[in-house]
Amino acid sequence: MDQIRPETSEDWLIVAGDVAERMGTVVDTLARLRERFATVVWVPGNHELWTTAKDPDQHRGEERYRELVDRCRGIDVVTPEDEFPVWPYADKPLTVAPLFLLYDYSWRTPRAEGVPLSEALRQAREAGVVCTDEYLLHPDPYPSRQKWCSQRLEYSEKRLVDIPSDHGTVLVSHWPLHRHPTEPLYYPEFALWCGTEETNDWHVRYRAEVAVYGHLHIPRTTYRDGVRFEEVSLGYPREWSRRARGAVPMRRVL
Repeated sequence: MDQIRPETSEDWLIVAGDVAERMGTVVDTLARLRERFATVVWVPGNHELWTTAKDPDQHRGEERYRELVDRCRGIDVVTPEDEFPVWPYADKPLTVAPLFLLYDYSWRTPRAEGVPLSEALRQAREAGVVCTDEYLLHPDPYPSRQKWCSQRLEYSEKRLVDIPSDHGTVLVSHWPLHRHPTEPLYYPEFALWCGTEETNDWHVRYRAEVAVYGHLHIPRTTYRDGVRFEEVSLGYPREWSRRARGAVPMRRVL
């Protein structure tokens, strides 16, 4: 936290999810960051949405997300439910669009294509990988995470369509919008929990200058269709020693 500081009084900070698992810690951390930066834009990751036994706040699913949004508004942090801010320092207007989208298990391995979800999940377990979301990320009141994802996609598309056509965008989502960032995964089956085919063209359709995401713990810069993708994950402390640069708390996006 001590290293996350602005260079100027006009700097903005994007927080692409997975701040913490306890709601109070999430809000306290974002409040400290908001004291330092001119604007803080936050999107939830799966860890914020987990309901764990150790968290005094036992909201689940949509209620948990809405409670996080309400508390972020109380500390003047921009959420996916707020008016999209416009970055004023580029050559053209850039609308910063924080998105909460989830995933729908559509990113499958070749072996899992066309099979029921239960079989795709069985294959993942057989490979030795099951996301903790299966136990802690509750979709209430939706019957499944896929249905919740579908609702978030519909809502987000309506918001994105309303962005002025002469604006470029900075698309911010915890889960990557395009599948290519999952290619280095040690367990390709984990892509089930990483995104949705429904957003594969959003970086083009919604005029992205850059797409910012986290989740994968593979911080890097890639390009697709001429659009820059920035993975901004800090990762777990145990992962820092494996990286040549160690922990990188911030990456310059613009």
